[in-house]
Amino acid sequence: MIQLDKYIEINKEKRFGKPVIKGTRISVYDILTLLSNGMTRKEIIRDFPELTNEQINACLYFAAKKEKNHLYAS
Repeated sequence: MIQLDKYIEINKEKRFGKPVIKGTRISVYDILTLLSNGMTRKEIIRDFPELTNEQINACLYFAAKKEKNHLYAS
């Protein structure tokens, strides 16, 4: 189980309150979009060397958890 609060923060002062990787202005949405457009983790980390595989995993887990909560809320 990934500790989301270790990797992701929501702060209304950053990116209009969108979830971002802690210590950066890189949003979860940005990472998910890059992955969905075919970039590999290695390519993402090459372009954003401040990122780690664990942070990318946290973005994926965040999205999965949000989707699960959305499904059960219906």
